[in-house]
Amino acid sequence: MTPLLLGHRGTPALHRENTLTGFQAALDAGLDGVELDVRRLGDGTLVVHHDAQLEDGRSLPTLRAAELPAFVPTLDAVLAWAADTGAFVNVELKHETARPDDRVGRTLDAIRAHGLTRRVIVSSFMPTLLRAARDAAPDTPRGLLTHKPYPPLLVRAVMAWTGSAALHPHHTLINAALMATARRRGWQVNTWTVNEPAEAARLSALGVHALIGDHPDVLLTVR
Repeated sequence: MTPLLLGHRGTPALHRENTLTGFQAALDAGLDGVELDVRRLGDGTLVVHHDAQLEDGRSLPTLRAAELPAFVPTLDAVLAWAADTGAFVNVELKHETARPDDRVGRTLDAIRAHGLTRRVIVSSFMPTLLRAARDAAPDTPRGLLTHKPYPPLLVRAVMAWTGSAALHPHHTLINAALMATARRRGWQVNTWTVNEPAEAARLSALGVHALIGDHPDVLLTVR
């Protein structure tokens, strides 16, 4: 099985991350789609940006859409691009607190409105956001992000509580034992940030479902 190949925030080694230019470059290079991050502005606008602040230090939760730099796209613009191009999209829900706000339901509404339910997975490090996503749109797949080892019992409990179809561990956490557990549980395993050819080959051989990385040429070595 050849894994799905996704550009991590687009093509950050070549273009500004989380921009439509970078996303299109990922497709042009031969990737299947992209991973991106969703934030909420103070006026409720959903935008695609990793950090809670802009480079000049302004906080996104305090801004209005009219105050954004032109390179920061709205979520709606990016989903329209994905609908037009056929890109697969991993939508990571960013958060300022553990308490879900309207970004969850509105993100799921936008995914449905653009007809992308079958070409998207919604991911988050925050289980409460994934639980809210399950309640808002149970038919849209969800993935639990992890960046360090957790007790297996806890992972199983959170996966069940959030109804997640996939586990999204950092690539250094993946080994044969984890993949065996995933197969027994019926989980997909999608991983980030894979930037070395040898690591891409190792993960592909283990049967990882998706590789997310900064360099399209590295990811494409598995094909």
